[in-house]
Amino acid sequence: MSSSDTFRSKTPSRAPRRLPGLALALSLTLAGCSFFQAAPVMRGNRADPDLLAQLQPGVQTQADVQALLGSPSATGTFDRNSWYYISSVTRMRPASHDGRERERVVAIDFNEQGVIRTIRQMGEDDMRDVGMVERTTPVPGTERTLLQSLFGNIGRVGAGNLGAEQGPGTGPGR
Repeated sequence: MSSSDTFRSKTPSRAPRRLPGLALALSLTLAGCSFFQAAPVMRGNRADPDLLAQLQPGVQTQADVQALLGSPSATGTFDRNSWYYISSVTRMRPASHDGRERERVVAIDFNEQGVIRTIRQMGEDDMRDVGMVERTTPVPGTERTLLQSLFGNIGRVGAGNLGAEQGPGTGPGR
């Protein structure tokens, strides 16, 4: 056996020492992603479930609801007897829009006398995606023909400089 063979057998391999270090670095990196998240932000007017339990259809009025829950986030566009308490919890995410985590809408409908008719609670399961219409509204006067595009500025060029070339007080109409 040569002296070089003896040296190799006594030197431990470096691969087993690197593996725990890499695993530790990877776990710290992944843990840091959740550790440095932004704090959740409450948005809207959250209707507390305990306070909602105190409301009874046919008993309380709009004034009672407003005293208990506060002003609604929105009222019905076509029916002012519908109040909506809209709330969500959002969290800022880097390089993207706010991430919504919990969304909830409490809809309270009143009769003509202002007494509660129904109370509905809606969550994410009740939401629908609304598709945007991909067309434009035509506006009269904005469509130009090829000839109007080519010759439309004839007569306009240089008209603004006419007064400046002649000096002050000597422009057209003087």
